[in-house]
Amino acid sequence: MSRLTNKLQGVIPKVNLSGMGKGVAIVILALLVILSVLGMYWSNEPDAFDVVASAKEKAASQGYLNNSKKLAAGYTTASTLHTMVETLLEKPGGFITNDIMPPGLIMDNMPAWEFGVLVQSRDLARAFRKEFSRSQSQSTEDVNLKIAEPQFNFDTKSWALPSSESEYRRGNKELMAYLDRLAGASDSKAQFYARADNLSDWLSDVSTRLGSLSQRLSASVIDESAQIDTDENNRYVRTPWSKIDDVFYEARGTSWALVHILRAVEVDFYNILQDKNALVSLRQIIRELEATQTSVWSPFILNGSGFGLLANHSLVMASYVARANTAIIDLRRLLEQG
Repeated sequence: MSRLTNKLQGVIPKVNLSGMGKGVAIVILALLVILSVLGMYWSNEPDAFDVVASAKEKAASQGYLNNSKKLAAGYTTASTLHTMVETLLEKPGGFITNDIMPPGLIMDNMPAWEFGVLVQSRDLARAFRKEFSRSQSQSTEDVNLKIAEPQFNFDTKSWALPSSESEYRRGNKELMAYLDRLAGASDSKAQFYARADNLSDWLSDVSTRLGSLSQRLSASVIDESAQIDTDENNRYVRTPWSKIDDVFYEARGTSWALVHILRAVEVDFYNILQDKNALVSLRQIIRELEATQTSVWSPFILNGSGFGLLANHSLVMASYVARANTAIIDLRRLLEQG
């Protein structure tokens, strides 16, 4: 038996388990470092873009920009919507919300930012389909927008058969077809009606979104010892500590999208805003929302008390969002006046 054991020991090579363990540990450590660096790179929010320059570039690439360098009414706003969706799909890491592999799977701040942008894109697409492209309630829906709008409302979590990205790209393709028709590239010319009532209706949706965001941001610091209303309709719901950063970055994404949309609105609704003496109000909203895009230097979204030692990023964000919402209410009042 001992002879057989000695022969087998001579044939079977010895396995250095300690060396293999070190190799596996090094590989795992290297993967963690790579995923961490990749995750930080993917977490960088996209830069702002010039809505007019982007629209002119898009029109010029299609050969629709005339010698006067003037875009068709509504082209800048529709182009901005197209560029925002394109940014969601083409930024570093692409659309991360539906990722099933790390680092996207374990990221939450960027998916929250994406959701904020996507909600505003969906609202604007609906406004185009329901109001901006129709002269009255009995008018026929635009052939491209009635396809594009549902595509942008597709599930954000679907990664295959079909993927979220493929559906959003289809929506953007239909939106581009609308842009082509808006520029007069087809016999079936698209329409855009820059009216005060259309703009006011869309701003009503924006105000509702910002009001909800402001409440959720402020709810992160509600004093639990304070008296809470027992009425279900009036009860405050405290934002869970694990969701505070998600709400914060959703507000960042929402504000990023609105800054671009409102800049485009200033271009396409300029005459209406000027007639209503509302340009100053619009620009005030843009300034408030631009303040939300200041760089966040803290590695964490802090949740200190209102007047405590540590900062409370949610309260700072809520302040800007609430002020922008108040300015939107004032703007709607100006638009509704004769």
